[in-house]
Amino acid sequence: MFNVSKIQQNHRYSVYFAPRGSRRMYDLGVQIAQLYLSPSDRLIGFIGEAGSGKSMLVKGMFPGLDLTNDDEGVNIRPLPILSVDEQNGFYSPHTYHLDIRFETGFTQMHVLADAISEALARGKRVIVEHFDLIYPFLKRNAHLLIGVGQEVIVTRPNLFGPAPSDLYEIVSRSLRIRQMAHTAEDLCERYLPTWETRRFQNDDVKNGFVLAFQGDAPNLDLDDIERKVLHDIELDLPVSYVDENHVMIGDVLHPCTGPRTHVPSTGSVKNFRLVHKLFFDAESNRHLLVGLVGDEAEPEEDLNRIKMF
Repeated sequence: MFNVSKIQQNHRYSVYFAPRGSRRMYDLGVQIAQLYLSPSDRLIGFIGEAGSGKSMLVKGMFPGLDLTNDDEGVNIRPLPILSVDEQNGFYSPHTYHLDIRFETGFTQMHVLADAISEALARGKRVIVEHFDLIYPFLKRNAHLLIGVGQEVIVTRPNLFGPAPSDLYEIVSRSLRIRQMAHTAEDLCERYLPTWETRRFQNDDVKNGFVLAFQGDAPNLDLDDIERKVLHDIELDLPVSYVDENHVMIGDVLHPCTGPRTHVPSTGSVKNFRLVHKLFFDAESNRHLLVGLVGDEAEPEEDLNRIKMF
């Protein structure tokens, strides 16, 4: 049998695409929990901006956990961890959750840090969103640290880092690319032929998006789609959340599996372009339409290249 704890001691970091949509983010959370979460991990920190998908990842990693400030705006008051010293016995919670950015509107930072320390001293597990904000007061790093931006970075810090601020710098900078890509993706979907909208799947590529068509190659005019999307970007249409399955683009309702991960208007999408050919993945029998955003251009055949520093 594998010694999971020994493997985790040698783990530096892992990187995943931050997928579009709650279902795929939940599934990634389950995968991360299975691969990296140890029973001895009691302090788990999440880092990333609002709308990056941290809460969905938490729900995937810890099914059934009550989030103190969930995506539906249901807030648990008073914050359970603040009375951890009063919760004894068999039915006291084993795992606590708190969102530091939200809680600082009600509680001083040093009080939150003391409550976390007290819970850990009592053998509890604490899940902390926006861990980078509490770290200077807590004066200890997480056992498992997860950053969510364009990518999901999973790391097990040690004495030499990484510090939460290092992860924040990476994911906060890259989230904008992910938001631009998701907005451009929805714009492209609007101009697919009706008969093709029923069979594509969303997939991922660095600094962009993939629309994957199972089976026969789709009949698409890539020049026309790109021209129409660029026109929408020029119009600077507002993009707004409607519900968990829709966004509003201008005055048009559009189905969307990731409605919270968008730029505020189409004009915020920078340097959109389509790769003017379809890629064929023989192993999955899918034809892939690739769109890119941002200033960083990659060779078409090497879009997911790992850069060596």
